[in-house]
Amino acid sequence: MSASPKSNGSAHATPVELVRRREPVQIGLRPASQLGKSDLLVLGVYSDGSLPRAAEPFNAALDGRLTELAKQADLPKKVGETLLVYYASGDTARRVLLLSLGPRNEFDGKAYHKALASAAQALASSSTRSVDIPLLDVSDAEHSTAWRVQQASRALADGYYKFAAPLFASKGAQQDATATPQLCLLVEESITPELEHAARSGRAIAEGMALTKDLGNLPGNVCNPGYLADAARALGKEFGFPVEVLEREDMAKLGMESALSVGKASAEPCRFIVMKYFGSEAEEKPIVLVGKGVTFDTGGVSLKPGDDLDMMKYDMCGAASVFGALKMVARLALPINVIGIIGAVENMPGGRASRPGDVVRSMSGQTIEILNTDAEGRLVLCDALTYAERFQPAFVIDIATLTGACVIALGAQTSGLFANDDALADELLQCGTDTGDRAWRMPLWDEYQEQLKSNFADMSNLGGRPAGAVTAACFLSRFTKGYRWAHLDIAGTASVGGERKGATGRPVPLLSEFLLKRAEQPRARG
Repeated sequence: MSASPKSNGSAHATPVELVRRREPVQIGLRPASQLGKSDLLVLGVYSDGSLPRAAEPFNAALDGRLTELAKQADLPKKVGETLLVYYASGDTARRVLLLSLGPRNEFDGKAYHKALASAAQALASSSTRSVDIPLLDVSDAEHSTAWRVQQASRALADGYYKFAAPLFASKGAQQDATATPQLCLLVEESITPELEHAARSGRAIAEGMALTKDLGNLPGNVCNPGYLADAARALGKEFGFPVEVLEREDMAKLGMESALSVGKASAEPCRFIVMKYFGSEAEEKPIVLVGKGVTFDTGGVSLKPGDDLDMMKYDMCGAASVFGALKMVARLALPINVIGIIGAVENMPGGRASRPGDVVRSMSGQTIEILNTDAEGRLVLCDALTYAERFQPAFVIDIATLTGACVIALGAQTSGLFANDDALADELLQCGTDTGDRAWRMPLWDEYQEQLKSNFADMSNLGGRPAGAVTAACFLSRFTKGYRWAHLDIAGTASVGGERKGATGRPVPLLSEFLLKRAEQPRARG
């Protein structure tokens, strides 16, 4: 069992640098009645030309000129469209970023997230250093001011995310010495502790998303199983919680033959990482987050096609989201217990690789016939899910880029959700809706289990082409009989390709909302 960090010889960003990465933007709060001065005003405009309530003090101070400006500007009506204009105020000129909000009575939570994402993108691409943002109104009565503040804080901070310079800057490259942008959310009421907490939690979620993105965006030659282990140690040291890293020998002693079978051919040894955050009483049952950490997936002997194979560095985004969620929890010192478990392996071809037809024994004692070595994530997760039972968890949630079939079913918009507990599923679905990080519940019926039959083992690791995402979840369900469990298949949502190629940070917002709600309702936990 490893106790001290080991260098993986990388000349790139170290885990400590990622964990301690500075915030790219500062976000504060101020009552709208305190007008102040800034380089830029972000002005939401509804399709009828009216303004959010928090913008009215600015409008009144300028004798209604903002209303005139909004009506005269040729601002497209589509939600999220922006237009940069100027207005004169005495002897000064001020820039205004007009933000289209559509009809006021249709500006709901979904539109709110869309408009904020657009504003964040526009602001991040500018060189503006101080920005006032009157808080947008929403038509949904259930969305409080605190919710609006939290979502705005998270979306704006996340919008300023940039990978990686100086993470990959050459030795001679100049560091960015420009001042950190200062954004201020203006609210139409006094600043309360609840609103201050909402702003902090939004920033903490964005900070967790940034760590998730950084880990996902790192190349496979840097972010290997050893690097993830070092990153876990760095996170634990930063926030004062214990981290245990099991080496290959430790995993073998525990009977994790299934997980080890995936990384057999790689020169990078497997790691099994356990992060233990205890913010509440020791006897309180923890929430266990389990992340798939396949740091690069070639498919093994069942080799993947060459097209877009570079995207397989994102096959550890489930693990990266566990890092992000734990960083949020630790940053806010939430009064809950959370265990993060990561099976970190690299799936490579080679003389020691698993073969189709091999049979392995999982930690649970159940045997598995490996029909396809590219169905490897479930082989890692099943041992991690068995290990999770020792913590007597309140819930276990695993997060994995598990199946291409889920991408075919749901695309890049929605994560697939499977659960053996209806109340847990409903709670996660609502958290996804509240944060704009949506999931869709998929079936987990016994009829699908038939597709996993094997003549030579208790089960096979492949259920065939039909319902591939469902049979993968059914496979995992065989290892979760002892607790309430949910599975998030994020194969379509964890990253994007093309010109915008990169990790998205999902589902950290969904997970964070779930954990925040659990922390706010201690008597309802578990």
